[in-house]
Amino acid sequence: MKNGKFMTRREALKLLACAPPSLALARALRAVAPAKQDSPGVETGPFTGTRESLQTYRCPDWFRDAKLGIWAHWGPQSAPEDGDWYGRNMYVQGSAQYEHHLKHYGHPSKFGYKDIIPTWKGDLLDPEHLVGLYRKAGAKYFVSMGVHVDNFDLWNSKFTRWNAVNMGVKKDVVSLFGAAARAHGLRFGVSDHLWCAYKWFSVAHGSDSRGSRAGVPYDGANPRYADLYGDCPRVYRELPWNEDGIPEQWKRHWFARIQDLIDQSEPDYVYSDGQIPFGDWGVELVTHFYNRNAQRHDGRVEAVFTSKREEDTAAGTCVFDKERGLVDGIRPEPWQADTCIGHWHYDRNVRYKSPKRIIDMLVDVVSRNGNLLLNFPLNNRGVLDGEECRILASITEWMAINGEAIHGTRPWKIFGDGPTVQKPDPNQKYDETNRRDLTADDLRFTTRGDTLYAFFMGWPEKREIVIAPLATARPQTLGRIQGVNLLGHDGRLRWKHDEKGLVVRLPAERPCDFACVLRIEGMET
Repeated sequence: MKNGKFMTRREALKLLACAPPSLALARALRAVAPAKQDSPGVETGPFTGTRESLQTYRCPDWFRDAKLGIWAHWGPQSAPEDGDWYGRNMYVQGSAQYEHHLKHYGHPSKFGYKDIIPTWKGDLLDPEHLVGLYRKAGAKYFVSMGVHVDNFDLWNSKFTRWNAVNMGVKKDVVSLFGAAARAHGLRFGVSDHLWCAYKWFSVAHGSDSRGSRAGVPYDGANPRYADLYGDCPRVYRELPWNEDGIPEQWKRHWFARIQDLIDQSEPDYVYSDGQIPFGDWGVELVTHFYNRNAQRHDGRVEAVFTSKREEDTAAGTCVFDKERGLVDGIRPEPWQADTCIGHWHYDRNVRYKSPKRIIDMLVDVVSRNGNLLLNFPLNNRGVLDGEECRILASITEWMAINGEAIHGTRPWKIFGDGPTVQKPDPNQKYDETNRRDLTADDLRFTTRGDTLYAFFMGWPEKREIVIAPLATARPQTLGRIQGVNLLGHDGRLRWKHDEKGLVVRLPAERPCDFACVLRIEGMET
């Protein structure tokens, strides 16, 4: 409080920036008035800070056209090169990463996550080179992780000493990736995983339950590091990914940090690892993002904010994101599937998805009116390994031939046809684990104007494709077909169109690996 009154949020955030790290959070958050009494830090513009106002939001055309984005899920947890959620699992006795930590670093009561951070080197990081590779592979937007659930900011954060400029790589990772993306003509985005950190990092306050060091507190119990590990009074060993038990002061702190990320990096895209969090705080954050973005684009809202909660996207508001899975059929509004070629953070022992699996997913998602955001994890030094480079090269080669059937397209009347149709499993959070490779009998469709693109997802032994949905007696027919071409093949094709469908004789040699595409020119009925 100031002179017996609540500070404005702007004054409180300034205090957060200036106070010593050990005192900043507690002092400033006690001083901030409740959200709806004070919103001077939220940029003014076309949205007014209510859910009703956000319902007028519409997804921008650049995102509808982009179809493919690439993500660098890279931070201090990449240093051990041992996979996802290392910062949490190293404090979970019995987990594989706990055992890895004991073997390579020592007990987490002596060598904790704070001590992992200086081992994150990034000495070979070259954002300009990486983003150039991604652009050649067909990516139209690039996403840098902004802050993971490890509570470590990857930009020059005003609100925590635990950031990449002060520690670890000692570089403004977000700024470097943003400059590289814009230099290559890509839209730039950032990801926010911070909101659940309050509970996620609670295990750092625990101790072993058995063994020679049972009951000895992990380093997170040391109050000197409360601004990294938090002050959650309960140890959440089984982590519920929800807002239950998260106090108001953490919500305010989350708002300050992510607002700072948006203001400094000026993204066109923000990925939320969950829903629009924390009620009014989240609504005001999205409002601030959209309004600030509109100021940079002459009043047009070019911003995309994602949520994994369908209720958030039912009417305008933001774009639905499905992690490691698909939606059922063609979703009326643009959406996004996000996944990675292996694990989210680099794992030297992981088995990556095959290039075919990735292309199958891209085509399947785009045919359903979606985009694919694909993570290529970087190792400790900030580079792709050899297998990742080979996978990326395969995607690049395929997109060079077939990209016109992906970028700027829209869904057809049906997304596809054939025996292999994956539907979302309501009993599984990540249903891509059940995914099977698509075959030559599986078809997927996209359109552009009077052009229909028909993907056949393998090369048939008999070199003949029958597109039954185009049968003259079926409602999906294009009417009179004027021409059929195979992308990547210069010769003419033999084809006929009758009550069986469109029957196409293929050449002796396939033009590309993985899915091939027929360009069908027709007149809609």
